[in-house]
Amino acid sequence: MAERTIKVEVKRQSSPGAKAVTETFEIPYRPNMNITSLLGEIALNPRTINGTESTPITYDSNCLEEICGSCAMLINGKAMMACSALVDKLQGGDANKTITLAPLSKFPVVRDLAVDRSVLFENLKKVQAWVPIDGTYDLGSGPRQHPQIQEQRYPLSNCISCTICMEVCPQFNDVTGFVGAATIAQTKLFNMDPAGSVLKEERLRALAGDGGIQECGFAQNCVQACPKQLPLTEAISDMNRDVFVQQVKDFFTR
Repeated sequence: MAERTIKVEVKRQSSPGAKAVTETFEIPYRPNMNITSLLGEIALNPRTINGTESTPITYDSNCLEEICGSCAMLINGKAMMACSALVDKLQGGDANKTITLAPLSKFPVVRDLAVDRSVLFENLKKVQAWVPIDGTYDLGSGPRQHPQIQEQRYPLSNCISCTICMEVCPQFNDVTGFVGAATIAQTKLFNMDPAGSVLKEERLRALAGDGGIQECGFAQNCVQACPKQLPLTEAISDMNRDVFVQQVKDFFTR
C-alpha cells in the first residue's frame, strides 16, 4: 500500500515587490498534524512536487498554542491560525484534497506567508490602549473592581493581535482606514479599567475621528472568525454608544 502523502500549495513571494508564485509540495502524512508542523516538514526538504529545489517557507510563528497570534494566514482561503489548524479537519476526510496556503490579503507581504501587521499597533496607539502610569514602580493598591466588571473585561483581554478580525472585515481597507474590531474592543477594555479610564474621553474622541467606529458596517464577520471568541460585536455596539454620548457632551461644552 502506497504511503499516504499531503499535497500543499503555497503562494510565495520572495520580497515585498516581487511577483507572487505558487509552489506545490508533497510530504508524508502523520496523524494530528497542524499547518505549523506541515511547514516544518517542508523546511526539512524544500523540494517541490516536480522535484525542483526550493527554499524553506517564511512564516511568522512563536507560541505554537494559539496565544501569540503570529501565525495567522489564509488556509484553504480562510483566515486561520496555523498552529490550531489541523490537517485532518482541513481535508475533511478527502485524503487527496490539496491544502492551500497564502498570506493574509489585506497586509503588505514581507516574504511568503509573513506579512506586516504594524497597522494594528499604530491603531492601538491612536486610542492609547494602555494603562497610564506616572513612571514609579510602587503605585499602591489600585481601585477595587467589581466581579461583574472583571467578567466583562476578561474576554476582551484575551485578544492575541492576530488581525484575523481585520482580514475578514469588508470595511477594513485603504479607502476607509477603518481601525478594526480589535482596536475598538481594546478601547472598551481600557476604558473599563479603574486606572485606564483616565484616558476614556481621549480614546472615544479618537474613535470618532477618521477611520473610526462610524466606518463599521456591522457585517459581524469579525466575531465569527475570531479564534479566541471575543465578544467583538458587543464591544463595537457599546463603544458606538459611548462615542455618540461623548460627541454630544463635547458639542455642548465647546
